[in-house]
Amino acid sequence: MLFIGYPKCSTSNKAKKWLNDNNIIFDLRDIKEENPQYEELKAWYEKSGLEIKKFFNTSGKLYREQGIKDLLKTLGSEELIHILSKDGMMVKRPILIDDNFVLVGFKEEVWRNTVLK
Repeated sequence: MLFIGYPKCSTSNKAKKWLNDNNIIFDLRDIKEENPQYEELKAWYEKSGLEIKKFFNTSGKLYREQGIKDLLKTLGSEELIHILSKDGMMVKRPILIDDNFVLVGFKEEVWRNTVLK
């Protein structure tokens, strides 16, 4: 499993603690140091079954400054994935990727029902 988070993000740290508490082995990737590339984001988006807007860090400074909320209404997924790929801080975190799933954001019940299945 690949865990993508940000060390200064409390939600990422909570999710990482949950994985460790449940003895889940994972590789760790800092989203700010190693920004997800377009191809990765596109594959994760397709595998996740989520709307593209779920991949945006809506509470982030960049999201607000760039008016992404309005762009979500007018741009297609390809253009939005390009926006996400420009700066890891635009991407919602944490992301947990496995062969069978992609989880975006940390909701313990969802992670428990998916990861511990």
